[in-house]
Amino acid sequence: MRAQGLYDPAFEHDSCGVGFVCNIKGEKSNAIVRQGIEVLHRLSHRGAVGADPKTGDGAGILIQIPHDFLKKVSRNADIKLPDLGSYGAGLIFLPQDSAERSFCKEVFERVIKEEGQIILGWRRVPIDDSVIGEGAKNTQPIFEQVFIGRKKDIADEMLFERKLYVIRRQV
Repeated sequence: MRAQGLYDPAFEHDSCGVGFVCNIKGEKSNAIVRQGIEVLHRLSHRGAVGADPKTGDGAGILIQIPHDFLKKVSRNADIKLPDLGSYGAGLIFLPQDSAERSFCKEVFERVIKEEGQIILGWRRVPIDDSVIGEGAKNTQPIFEQVFIGRKKDIADEMLFERKLYVIRRQV
């Protein structure tokens, strides 16, 4: 094929296996999540598998903060979440080695404080690794969530979002 208009065959490799499902009104819905999971199932060829067919390069979905769920599960970790919009949550992949993991969490907490925000706590995320391959199990990180509280003097939610962005980039 030859380049024509906006098409360039040099980019044929781009975006293999991308799916997009949304509610254009921004309404939260379990149906949207189920449809997103169905998209992932239909993109099984996207797995970039090697010698171990159960080990791929990963995939996931991006959703709005499930506040009611997070409020419930964070209580089990002795974390008291404020109202929706007054905190951020991040899923963090941490090293298996406990000393390295502690170092990473200390860096995270230092940056959060340097940016004037509040560390609300860490929650270990339960996982089911019964279906992943040995290659993935051998290098599997520790999954934890960090909860970051918004300081009272930041009234604007977009300013807080920018703070969270800076924290992520600094870490």
